[in-house]
Amino acid sequence: MAVRAINNRSIFCSTSSPPISAFQSCSCYSRALQPRKLVKRGFVFHTFRTERNLILHGGIRSCSTHSLFDMVMEELAVMRKTKRIRATSKVVMNIVEEKDEKRVLQKGLLLEFKKDSQRVMLAVVQKPDGKKNWMVYDQNGVTSSIKPQQITYIVPGVQNFDTAEISDFIEKAQDNLDPTLLEIAWVELLEKNKSVIAEELAELRTFCQMIFGSSDPLDSYSAHLLLSRDEIYFTVLETKGSRSVYGPRPTVQVEELIRKKLAKEAADKELEEFVKLLASAKSMPLDSKPSKCSWKVEENNRFKIEALEAYAIDACKNDDQRKTAGLILKSLGLQKTASSAVNLLIDIGYFPVHVNLDLLKLNIQTNYSDDIVSEAENLLAESSDTDEIDRIDLTHLKVYAIDVDEADELDDALSATRLEDGRIKVWIHVADPTSLVQPGSLLDRDARKRGTSIFLPTATYPMFPGKLAMYGMSLKQGELCKAVTVSVILHSDGSIAEYSINNSIIKPTYMLTYESASELLNLNLEEEVELKILLEAALRRLQWRREQGAIDTAQLETRIKVANPEDPEPLIKLYVENQSEPTMRLVTEMMILCGEVVATFGSLKNIPLPYRGQPQSNIDASLFSHLPEGPVRSAALVRTMRAAEMDFRKPIRHGVLGIPGYVQFTSPIRRYMDLLAHYQVKAFIRGDAPPFTAGQLEGIASIVNMHTRVAKRLFSTSLRYWIIEFLRRQPKEKKFRALILRFIKDRTAALLLMEVGIQASTWVSVGAQIGDEVEVRVEEAHPRDDVLSLKEVIS
Repeated sequence: MAVRAINNRSIFCSTSSPPISAFQSCSCYSRALQPRKLVKRGFVFHTFRTERNLILHGGIRSCSTHSLFDMVMEELAVMRKTKRIRATSKVVMNIVEEKDEKRVLQKGLLLEFKKDSQRVMLAVVQKPDGKKNWMVYDQNGVTSSIKPQQITYIVPGVQNFDTAEISDFIEKAQDNLDPTLLEIAWVELLEKNKSVIAEELAELRTFCQMIFGSSDPLDSYSAHLLLSRDEIYFTVLETKGSRSVYGPRPTVQVEELIRKKLAKEAADKELEEFVKLLASAKSMPLDSKPSKCSWKVEENNRFKIEALEAYAIDACKNDDQRKTAGLILKSLGLQKTASSAVNLLIDIGYFPVHVNLDLLKLNIQTNYSDDIVSEAENLLAESSDTDEIDRIDLTHLKVYAIDVDEADELDDALSATRLEDGRIKVWIHVADPTSLVQPGSLLDRDARKRGTSIFLPTATYPMFPGKLAMYGMSLKQGELCKAVTVSVILHSDGSIAEYSINNSIIKPTYMLTYESASELLNLNLEEEVELKILLEAALRRLQWRREQGAIDTAQLETRIKVANPEDPEPLIKLYVENQSEPTMRLVTEMMILCGEVVATFGSLKNIPLPYRGQPQSNIDASLFSHLPEGPVRSAALVRTMRAAEMDFRKPIRHGVLGIPGYVQFTSPIRRYMDLLAHYQVKAFIRGDAPPFTAGQLEGIASIVNMHTRVAKRLFSTSLRYWIIEFLRRQPKEKKFRALILRFIKDRTAALLLMEVGIQASTWVSVGAQIGDEVEVRVEEAHPRDDVLSLKEVIS
């Protein structure tokens, strides 16, 4: 045994194999050795007691036991009477003195050093390397040069260590680790307010070595490992070279650290169980995977699955979510990336294969609160009309509603006739949702938050609740419908001669798709002369606008309808429409005409409205006349256009459309800015003051336009995803017609695939010019990564 003074305080030292926990009082440990076993080891313990609290892994326990320090000191006094102790005293002091001496590196020493920020290794010193560095041979059999500051510990009592025994030494040290020692040493040192170094902790380990007073290298290194890895009981007070001095933490701190440790262990176990659930779900057939809602039944699983979902869409709310998702991915051997999380959620059936990530990332509101649904149902039940007495009866007119075949909300319809003087009169009938929804109401505020209906290949998310939009607001064939009708008489050149805006009642005659309207026109039926008059009016308007400087931007427009988007291989219906086709021109021109009339009316009556304009680019359109008319010229012109502008007090010229002013008015069920225009115009018609000032309109528009931009972006990315998915499914040998729009660099050209209406780029052969058609094949198509690679087919 050795007793030494450290900073004028005494501490006992011992080193041996059996842990000190084996000799504790049974009042603290249920499996303590009996006193007779201790006698066999040469110790006699007296029954002095002191009260103290002992913190173990199970928590804080109150125990009554004689201080180990006092017991050892008493036994030492008795044992010093024997020659055995006297004979070892000199040896013990030499060891103590040796430990206090500065350790000088020399060949054969066993040391621990920091290999990098993550690893420490054991090595045997070989020889100096320059003035300060040393060559060492580590546990992996690698010889390297290390700096003195890399050394974290020098194992005491070792000279000329055999490099072949490093691995065996490490294995024995690991087997020798006794975490209980930290608890006991902490209690003793905390009570005596002492600090400790690794060798001294090693001496506390057993009682057998107390007799011999030596410090075994293996025990010392084991003690160093315990202290350096400990995060509960001890903290580093100071570090001198390769030696660290450790001090016991306060009781309150230890208690808190133990609580945290237990909580972490519980969390780790929960994580392990959750990872097993994920692995099991991944291995299941598609039709047997757990439903999405089942992952959220238990609170713990809900937090973890939501953390994964947030990680997948880059929307983690806090570091806990980010850390949890990262741990889950790491546990499954996956990279900590958003794409890994997406693929995992698809593999377990939580996400469908074709999940719309942008819809989730942009946090698009797709459902309605119970209050909104209830309010919509009440309005449908009441079916009141504040403008009933002011409505004119236009049910005698033949009314054509022309839209895409999948349209659920029909906002507008058209009528036309030829007057006796040969001029054409047209009526643009617009659905009247303001007959139900008032400014500032619950439904109005909700529609303002949404800003617009969102049309995706997989679904439609209307601005108003679907039932109200379809049955209370939308125009319906053969039924009496409330509308706001803009009637216009045109001069022979297509300019506006007269106009009026009225609340009306109409009865739509036809609900036509663009295709069916084209067929009806081609049949040239005498009884459908009104449709031909509408087309004539549209062509006159187009010609007049061109004379005013309008720029024709008609292009190909792709529509896709996905019938069963939750399936791995859903049915995709793709349509490509040319905006320059007669029926498309017809509808477009009538909508532009309506917008011009409303802007003119608002300007004349001094009504604050969302006037929209677009300055023409400083490029003469004639400069593009050498380009083929159609998609090539339109694409070139669009690239030169400036962004649209808005004013809320007076009209501004819309140079691209070639008209003096423009107000979007024809889609009040789908667009909130159109609804605002209806509020303002209808208030004037009733003789009321407009509900919004120009300043209020500007504030509302700034928010609504932001939502509208988000919706457009979502539509664009979703459409492109499904076009690429459509191409991915086509036979590899299939050829596509591609129109060269322009050259990007050298022979790399921007192409328009005519059959699908998507733009892409590829290298084209020498001789091909802008406006030429080439044949291409799809080399790669990965919709999730937005990858579309083409290759020209050269005959």
